[in-house]
Amino acid sequence: MKISASFLSCRKIEKAIEKLSLTDVDYIHVDFVDNTFCQGKKIPMRKLKKIYRYTAKRLDVHLMVKKPKKYIKQFVKLNTEMITFPIEIEKDIEKNLNLIKKYGLKCGLSINPDTNLHLLEKWLDKIDMILIMGVNPGYGGQEFIPEVKNRVEIVRKMITEHQAKTLLSIDGGIDQEIAKEVTPFVDIIVSGSYITNSDDYQLTIDRLRGKIGPEKEADTPNI
Repeated sequence: MKISASFLSCRKIEKAIEKLSLTDVDYIHVDFVDNTFCQGKKIPMRKLKKIYRYTAKRLDVHLMVKKPKKYIKQFVKLNTEMITFPIEIEKDIEKNLNLIKKYGLKCGLSINPDTNLHLLEKWLDKIDMILIMGVNPGYGGQEFIPEVKNRVEIVRKMITEHQAKTLLSIDGGIDQEIAKEVTPFVDIIVSGSYITNSDDYQLTIDRLRGKIGPEKEADTPNI
């Protein structure tokens, strides 16, 4: 299982990215909002264009925007591996997926907690990843919605039944306990404030991977 770390909730994003770069986290997760599709903390593109100064890790970009096209073109210029956008935008989904593929990147669709999961079925053979939201998108630090665990299991079954190669990712309110519950079903876990609010990023990432159990925490030295 891979870990994608978000810095959305951090005040000093440059420092957080630098610290994440010293860990074995697989991706840096970028949540980008336009305050049209959803409200939230907007990171200026001028800052994101300088992200290469702080990390060499590949970016896992989640565009929470109404019109992905222009933002796709900006993120392909960065060290991006995959771009995901909301299935809820409804319009021009295929065009945007094809645009991402045109630039040689992996493409994906995200789906909110109250959106019908069966909308995903027609896209399974055309996308590289499904990102299930464990919270309503926009702000970091929210608590995981318990019912989403069942949604994860349903989507995993959907992928298996279609014999699709689509990766399954989950984002929102992920801590050690939630990670343990969803790990059997997902390929990628996205975690933000649980990592960046901790004193030791690597230790927290190890907890998410299941390498360290709660009973061992007292014996683990601080680094």
